[in-house]
Amino acid sequence: MYLWIKALHVVAIISWMAGMLYLPRLFVYHADAALGSDRSETFKVMEGRLLFVIMTPAMIVAWITGLFLATDGGFFDSPWLHAKLLFVSLLTISHFMLAKYRRDFRVDRNTHPSKFYRVINEVPTILMIFIVILVIVKPFD
Repeated sequence: MYLWIKALHVVAIISWMAGMLYLPRLFVYHADAALGSDRSETFKVMEGRLLFVIMTPAMIVAWITGLFLATDGGFFDSPWLHAKLLFVSLLTISHFMLAKYRRDFRVDRNTHPSKFYRVINEVPTILMIFIVILVIVKPFD
C-alpha cells in the first residue's frame, strides 16, 4: 500500500506544481487584458478551473499522502523532513496568495502589472528546487 500512496503523492505533486507554474503565467496575460473584454472573461474561467479543479485538490492530496508517508516511514525525527515541511508550507502560502490574486482578477480589482506576475511565477520553482534536494539528498541525515 505504501508504494501506491507514494505514487499518488508524486502524481498530486506534479499536478499541483503544474498549476503553481501555470496560474501566474495566466495572470501575466490577464493583467494586460482590457477589463470586461472577452479575453479577460476567458482568463477568469481558466484561472478558476485551474485553481479549484486541479490545484487545490492536488495540494490537499499531496499534503494528506505526504503526511501519511512521513508517519509510516518514521521520518518525523529527520531534520530534512522539518526543512522540507517548511518549504512545502511556503509553497502552500504561495498557493493561497495566488488564490487571492485570482479573486482580485475575478472582481476586476487587480492592481499588479504583468511584470509582478512574471516575478511571482519564479517562487514555486525556487521552492520546488529546495524541496526536491531535501527529499533526494537528505542533507541533514
